[in-house]
Parts: sequence; structure tokens; C-alpha cells
Amino acid sequence: MLAKLLGLCFLRQLEASEFPSLSGHPTATMSSKKIGLHVCGWTGCKFTRRAVDMANTLSVLYPTQYEATPHLTETRDQYRELLPQYRSAVPDDEAAQKHTSAPFVYSEEGGATTFVGGCDAAVDWARARLAPSAAAAAASSMVDDGFTKEHGFDYDVVVVGGGSGGLACSKECAKLGAKVAVLDFVKPSPAGSTWGLGGTCVNVGCIPKKLMHTASIIGETLKDDAAAFGWKDAAAGAHDWESMKSTVQDHIKSLNFKYRVALREAGITYLNRLGEFEDKNTISLTDKKGNKTSVTAARFIVAVGGRPNKLGCPGGEHAIDSDDLFSLPKAPGRVLCVGGGYIALECGGFTAGMGYPTTCMVRSILLRGFDRECVGKIEAHIKHHGVQLQVGVTPAKIEKDAATGVLTVTDSGGGVHEYDTVLVATGRYADTAALGIDNVPGASANVNAKTKKLECVDEQLPGAPHVYAIGDVVEGRPELTPVAIEAGLRLARRLFGGKTEPMDYECVATTIFTPLEYGTIGLSEDDAKAQLGECNVESYISEFAPLEYALSEARSERGDGCFAKLVVDKSTGKVVGFHYLGPNAGEITQGFSIAMRKGATYADFISTVGIHPTVAEEFTSMTVTKSSGESAAKGGC
Repeated sequence: MLAKLLGLCFLRQLEASEFPSLSGHPTATMSSKKIGLHVCGWTGCKFTRRAVDMANTLSVLYPTQYEATPHLTETRDQYRELLPQYRSAVPDDEAAQKHTSAPFVYSEEGGATTFVGGCDAAVDWARARLAPSAAAAAASSMVDDGFTKEHGFDYDVVVVGGGSGGLACSKECAKLGAKVAVLDFVKPSPAGSTWGLGGTCVNVGCIPKKLMHTASIIGETLKDDAAAFGWKDAAAGAHDWESMKSTVQDHIKSLNFKYRVALREAGITYLNRLGEFEDKNTISLTDKKGNKTSVTAARFIVAVGGRPNKLGCPGGEHAIDSDDLFSLPKAPGRVLCVGGGYIALECGGFTAGMGYPTTCMVRSILLRGFDRECVGKIEAHIKHHGVQLQVGVTPAKIEKDAATGVLTVTDSGGGVHEYDTVLVATGRYADTAALGIDNVPGASANVNAKTKKLECVDEQLPGAPHVYAIGDVVEGRPELTPVAIEAGLRLARRLFGGKTEPMDYECVATTIFTPLEYGTIGLSEDDAKAQLGECNVESYISEFAPLEYALSEARSERGDGCFAKLVVDKSTGKVVGFHYLGPNAGEITQGFSIAMRKGATYADFISTVGIHPTVAEEFTSMTVTKSSGESAAKGGC
């Protein structure tokens, strides 16, 4: 994908100004020496904004060769009213006259106008224009940060943060010949939990979460399925939290050790110290005893990630968070998970699956931002799974019994309940407060006032070009471990390997490990309709029981099953949203993500031969549309 986010500053200017509209011949004012790119659409459309970003990037990188002209309306209906006027710029192009979605993009060169197409076609047009020789120079929007091999500092680059992104980036930089240091210091959680090298994912995130989720699945299999498959006594045992916790933590400690070995073998200096910028090229280091030193570097990469939010109500200090849960020394007992996001539902799902009575307290809605139809099915399943839901309330007060340790929670609706563990999972904040970013000239302008995250262009701080950032600390990026790793690798190759390819954040696959696992790629159905127009979107759906559940009476009574959805742009046939609910969602979604990134169409899915008998093959045979009103329930293989 072409360089992104240069257009951010342009979009802010565009949003505050009147957009040009077409009157008479729309290209009459275009310089005959420039290639013009006209982007017609409406301001709320993601694809229009992407095309505007692309056009503005071209005009900034090559101002004497390209000129970007947006023609934007405030609403989709206004855009549709003006479509005939936009089409009049290319009256002889049949495809242009049939084009209905946003954006409508056409080019002007040498007095002639040519219809380009929609967003994807516009990006392809730009790629073709810049390939091959110019593509390398224009692929990334990074500016010169002043780096020279004779910089005179202690290191070529210091990576602040030893999580997934920081470790991947630092090792790639070292591999490419850079002199690298990694800073990593774990500040204890409010409850006192600490951990080793590797960051949130390895220590208090993805790895222990998936292991404990697996423990829950095993318990569910023993209880619901084992007898049907001939294991008559399999459900006799109870869950041993202490044993599981020890095994999980042993595995994590082995990973911590391997990371330290990997850094040493790569020739990277590992500093178990807290870093804080002193000035442009100096960062102070504080060890666990409070001793201070400092190092200098020509470049810095910030990869400090985030930490869980705290409860602000009286007694909030009695709650733990996800930094504490995975090393909790004893069984959690009766659990209250506060929050409606994926962390709260994942943790609540596996504690319930292990047999611990669990309640999730949700302020408004579950899994905001995800496909609402899929979320509705997750909500129904998690209730059947044994999780109690309290929706529309928040904790107002927590009181702890000094003798028993029991926590009495009063909610905002006046309800009073007792728990043994209260887990807060209401989101995370960027861990930048003690970073000293204000001490780097120009960098403070790139700190988001609300989230405190860093606002970057291709991982680079515009106000301080020698400072870069990757992972959860970057504003507007998916908070996902593989995203941080890939962004770190590509950044290292641009900084020290002569490469120019930026990180592509579009169409990133992810999975939520709730009891009913949810894998998703691309747009939700609602977002697709908002961006493409409701009349341009069709959804293919299927509800079915996986073969693994076929013999289980318990699952049959609960209605456990799978759900599949493909959201399709009717004008192109392209699949813009992939959604799957069911077992092994991560494995299935990962495979389809390659097809989605390559722009697979509905026809591509249907023409693929499936693997039988699997749940993934359902995506190769989906024919029921939501608009048809037909039942999506499948009766057999």
C-alpha cells in the first residue's frame, strides 16, 4: 500500500474548509504540466478518505508532477445527487456511467480525462504510476531524520520497550548491522504483579490467555462431550487452579529466558532499566534500586505498549486487572469481570469454563466496534455458558471484609453482590506518562491529548523525525501483537536495510477467544453498508453444527453451533468482511486472511474446493443471502 497518514494533516484542513465542487468543465483549472487526480465522494466514507490520502501523498511527494483535487460532500445522499455531474467528466466511459459507490476517481493528463475507478483501483493506479523506479522512493512517507554512520552517539538506535514489537524490531535492526540497545523495565501493577522480558502478550496477555482458554475448553469437553465419545469417567475431577497457574508461569519463564538469550546472540545490549528522555538524543536509565545512568542514540524506537485502566470508584484498589490474573496464587472463586470488551469476556469465559461462578458487568454494549449480529450470538452463547451478565451498570463501591477477604460490590443501579475476585477490564492506556517525551524538541506536538498515544506517519513522529513508535502506543493502530511485530520488522528494514515498504494496517485479521470463538477480517456488515451504501452490500450467512458437536446432547440442548458470514460489495463482488463464530476460529481466520488481503471475491470463495469434513469448508459453499429471508440453518453435510 502507498504511504499513509501524510493525508491526515490534509484531511483536517479539508474537513475545516469548503470542498471544491464540479461546475462547468471540472478540469479547466488544472495545470497542463501536472497529472491530476480527482477524488469524488463523501466525508464519512472510509474508502473515500483512503483515496484522498493517496492522492494527497502523491501531490506532496511530487508537487511538480501530481495535483490532487477532492470533490467531497458531507453525506452519501449528497454524493449520489452529484454522481451524474462527476460522471460527466468521463462521458464516454461505460464503467464510469455504471459506477455507484464512493469514491468516484478519475485522472486528467494532457487535457484528457480517464476514469480510474473506486478506492482499490485508485491505489493500483498510483502504484503503477510510481513503479518501478519511483515506487521505492515513494512507498514510505518517512522523512530524513539526519542519521549518519558517524553520529558519535553510544548506539545507532535504542528501543524503549521489550515487548513483541520492540524485540522483533531490535533483532531486525541488529541483523542489518545496527548497534542496538533494548530497554525493558516492568513497573509493578497496583496489586504488585511483575514479570519478565517479553511484554504484555507473552507475560500477561495472549499467551497465558490462550493457555487458560484452552484449559476451559478441555473442561467443557470433559463435561459435555467426553461421555458421548466413550470416556465415561472423564468428568469426575475438579479444576486445580494452582497447578494450572504454575504450569502456565513455568512456560512463560522459559520464554523470558529464550528472549534474553536471543538478544545476547544478536549482539544487542539488554538494559533492565526504566527509560526517560532527557533531551533529543539522551535517555536516562533507572534500575530497580533507583540508580541512574544514561545513554545516547541517533535514533529511538518507542514500543512501551499499554497498561490496564483502573477502577475509579471507592474501593477500586481492591480490584485486580489482567496484569494480575494469570499469576493469581489461588483460585479466583466467585468472579466479577468489569467491562464489555474482549479482555473482560475472554477472562470471564475461561473462569466460568473452569467452574468458577462468573459475572460480567457491562456499562453499555458488548464488543463495541465488531459485527453486531456476531456479537449478539456471542452474548447468547456466553449466557448459556454460565456467565451472568449485568448490563447498564458500573461498580459504585467495593468493600473488602478484612477477615474473609470477600468483596461486596455495590453497582450504580443499587444492586449489592459478593465476590471473591473483582477483575477490571475496561480498556488500556498508553504507557507514556513517564517517558519524558516533552524533553524531545518537537515531539510533544505528536502526543494525542486524550489518549496520550503517539501520532505517527509511517511509525515516525513528524515533530521529532529521529523518534519512531510501534505497537499499542501508536494512535489509531490495531492493538495486536502481530501488528506490532510486523510494523517493527518493516521499520527496521527501512531504517537500516534500504527498504521502503511501509506497514499495511488494512484488512488485519483477529480472533476473540470467548467461549464461542470469533474470527473476523475487514468490515462489519453495518460498517460496509455505511461506507458502500446499503444497496451495494449483500451478506451471505450460514448457521451449522460442527461435526465435533454432533454426538453431544448437552451442546444440542444449548444450541451450540457455528455461524459464518461473508460481507460482499455487490458492485465488484469483492468480499469486504469475513466473520466466523465457532471452534478453532484463530486457525481458520488466519488462513482466509491471505485471500482477503489479495482481494478475494465471493466467486473466489465459492469456486474453491473445501476440505471435508471441516467447519472452514462452509465458506466455500455459502449461498443463502440475508436479503432473501431464507433460513441460514444447515441440515447436513
